[in-house]
Amino acid sequence: MTDSLSFVESGSGTPALFIHGFPLDHRMWLDQLEELAEVRHCIAPDLPGFGSSAPLDEFTMDNVADALAAFIGSVPVDVVSLSMGGYVTFALWERHPELVRSLALLDTKATADTPAAREGRVTTAATIAREGVAALVPGMLTSLLAQEATVRAKQRLTRMIEATPNETAIAATMGMANRPDRTHVLSTISVPTMVLVGASDTVTPPAGAVSMAARISDATLSVVPGAGHLPPIETPDLVSESLHGFFTNH
Repeated sequence: MTDSLSFVESGSGTPALFIHGFPLDHRMWLDQLEELAEVRHCIAPDLPGFGSSAPLDEFTMDNVADALAAFIGSVPVDVVSLSMGGYVTFALWERHPELVRSLALLDTKATADTPAAREGRVTTAATIAREGVAALVPGMLTSLLAQEATVRAKQRLTRMIEATPNETAIAATMGMANRPDRTHVLSTISVPTMVLVGASDTVTPPAGAVSMAARISDATLSVVPGAGHLPPIETPDLVSESLHGFFTNH
């Protein structure tokens, strides 16, 4: 690993890289870093521009994947990613497959944005530019979390959103809007893969996870009850249990 990105770590042995979603940072994985330290060297970086990591000149899924490849170095890692982190992971697999030992794909998809979704991201970027990233909090508390989400989960999500620089949030929003379709990548994945999704996820619903898992030759599917789009902070014990079993078997 290089020091090109800010990160936190725990445990020892086989490295596992945890890639966060939008507009979050490494803190979304803190429960997993604590609970999985006995089976993996857990490493959770802040993606460029997030947390304490320096921004890129241009935030694209390819550029972020290349930054992660430089961060990883030469030792293959187990990759655990969520949502935008998954978009980056598909780019990482396509561009640097030799660095990927296994995949855990949480609440994500390989497809590009539809025209309507892309338009929505443009609107989101304009809202951030006009009102600041904190303006996203009310909508994201509703769209990203299940109705039964705890106060703790809501507070963690709020803190991470509000800590994201406006410029980073805008750049990442447009990077996601302009990402290519990578559905073709799914059939090329040749490492053990777990697809996990919250049962109440409305952003990347379970039906999409089922379809994605079916396209990957060595994939298992886990649907987590009581969670929306952010199971690692909504139902952390269930996510850690699933990952523990996956890591132990591979």
